[in-house]
Amino acid sequence: MPLINVEVGKLSREQKLELIARLSRTAAEITGIPLNAFMVVINELEDDNIGIGGRTIGELKAQAANNK
Repeated sequence: MPLINVEVGKLSREQKLELIARLSRTAAEITGIPLNAFMVVINELEDDNIGIGGRTIGELKAQAANNK
């Protein structure tokens, strides 16, 4: 059973459903493996658990909100 593992920030239920459907469908089309064989796992990461350039996503979002 092929596994697609995605690590991402917080998503809505609708975003997760769409991501699972599209990833599965695309992988099935490319590989020729049946769609129902694919398993998708979404690991949601908190903003303070992801860093870019020495700062957390939470900090970067706060800064961007203050700059609006």
